[in-house]
Amino acid sequence: MSPLDVKGSPPVLKGEDGEGSTQVKMDQSIKIDGAKVFAVYGKGGIGKSTTSSNLSAAFSKLGKRVLQIGCDPKHDSTFTLTGRLVPTVIDTLKDVDFHAEELRPEDFVYEGFNGVKCVEAGGPPAGTGCGGYVVGQTVKLLKQHHMLEDTDVVIFDVLGDVVCGGFAAPLQHADRALIVTANDFDSIYAMNRIIAAVHAKSKNYNVRLAGCVANRSKDTNEVDRYCKEVGFSRVAHLPDLDAIRRSRLKKKTLFEMGDDEDVVAVQKEYIRLADLLWNGTEGLAPKTMEDRDIFELLGFD
Repeated sequence: MSPLDVKGSPPVLKGEDGEGSTQVKMDQSIKIDGAKVFAVYGKGGIGKSTTSSNLSAAFSKLGKRVLQIGCDPKHDSTFTLTGRLVPTVIDTLKDVDFHAEELRPEDFVYEGFNGVKCVEAGGPPAGTGCGGYVVGQTVKLLKQHHMLEDTDVVIFDVLGDVVCGGFAAPLQHADRALIVTANDFDSIYAMNRIIAAVHAKSKNYNVRLAGCVANRSKDTNEVDRYCKEVGFSRVAHLPDLDAIRRSRLKKKTLFEMGDDEDVVAVQKEYIRLADLLWNGTEGLAPKTMEDRDIFELLGFD
């Protein structure tokens, strides 16, 4: 049973991950128990890693024990938490010729800002394998080393807007999926596809949508228009703030960027979002739109 409140969510259906599916299916023995699990998705370059890392920091500020898992081969999800690019699980396994029993937790789990545990899953070379396998092996390692037993929150930061079976794998573990978007056509279009991917996974797994975060956006009118049309919710708004760009250059979280009024306002928004997610959100099931309908809905003639 998920530790999250599931308000009005439909029952989880058992069976295959879609007719004719070649998706990587989850080994039930590696299911994450006890922690609240969130998967962060969104268009490539929209700021998922920045959002994930600052959300992890916010959860830690609430006193929660947090583990962030980066699921991108370029392994840059956690560098603002750790101040560096840490080795990936897949590279660490290569170093021991994939004899996982030779690894210790400190070989692949690194401590970041305010005690946040950081893991970079990595991935196979381009065009040679499935990212879902790497996610599964990462969770398996964490369970074998009992790293999830004293964890309150797990955040998966997932590569780009890829919705193939492999990179949908974190949805098999998650309680809630959070979509990072911006107030523009391209990122809302990607969000529409990600919603469809979560729908597909929710037929057989506990994952439901928590809502979307409008990121790097002065306004939210286009995001809100889409949400109203499909029955979705915007749960946070993060402006296009230069301090956010500078925090990436300084390899720091926003909680280490001083106490200017605009920085403090964004810190408070992250704390508010973390508190909202911790206390449980309604499991949303928005309808998706046809591509042409999105084109007609957004923007101006």
